Amino acid sequence: MNLHSFLKLVRYPNLLMVLVTLILTKYALVHSFVPVSILNDFDFILLASSILFITAGGYVINDVCDIETDTINKPNKVLVGKSIPVETAYKTYKFLTFFGVVLGIFASYHKGVLSYSLLFTGIAISLYVYAKFLKRTPLFGNILVAFCVSFIILILLLFERPDVLPKSLFSVFQQLFTSIGITTAATIYIIFSFLSTLIRELVKDIEDMKGDHAQKMRTLPLVIGTQRANKFILLLTLILVVFLIYVLKTELIIYPYFLGYTVLAVLVPLLYFMYKLQMAKTSAHYHHLSSLLKLIMVLGIASMLFFNF
Repeated sequence: MNLHSFLKLVRYPNLLMVLVTLILTKYALVHSFVPVSILNDFDFILLASSILFITAGGYVINDVCDIETDTINKPNKVLVGKSIPVETAYKTYKFLTFFGVVLGIFASYHKGVLSYSLLFTGIAISLYVYAKFLKRTPLFGNILVAFCVSFIILILLLFERPDVLPKSLFSVFQQLFTSIGITTAATIYIIFSFLSTLIRELVKDIEDMKGDHAQKMRTLPLVIGTQRANKFILLLTLILVVFLIYVLKTELIIYPYFLGYTVLAVLVPLLYFMYKLQMAKTSAHYHHLSSLLKLIMVLGIASMLFFNF
């Protein structure tokens, strides 16, 4: 397997997006609220490397399990089983995941929060379960992927602010949703990441219906139909728009540059997405909507830069 094939296998553009999210969360968002960072550069490199390796492994095992459906949905993009042998891809998955979990355990130990190592193991197991089983079920797999994406911001916050993890997991979310400052700002991005990813995953399910149906998968649009799935996606997008308007008005109105950017770069494209979704009919239409959502997610995360102003 050459370098070019490997980079395509691990979906390097997506990994770059994960890395940028981590960098912006730490050096733009967190540093705007926290004068003295607990997570030094070495710890951040360990943490980021662990997340990137585990994420890359997740992409590989997803391709391994999706050979037959991808052959139908996107035959020109299939790597595993063609340019990359299945056995080589599976070994690559095991190496990436193992190395990522080990780095996560070391990062947890180095920061004196060894219990956090369970988070890395849990995410690695979740990605495998999704690729092997949950991807074939309606909604559960979509929710798991959305959680894993939003978890990128949460895990960095937990390492940066270990005090937000007291006696129980319930207390974590209670503090995240009620405290002010960095935890409130991070929670907004966690919810944005979760909802936007969930919407995009459902759009991709409609885009891939042909191959999924051939493999007897039970994704949401195959279970309830395209029209109802469309309406559900529209509802989720409306919830996201209302949520963003609410937090902009109640929490972030004091940041004028952030406010203007978010309206133009996130809210307006989301409204355009809702308009185009109602007219979407073909796989190509949904592919365009999926790409649009990916751009909105990137622009949304980039808004972290405006807290510095």
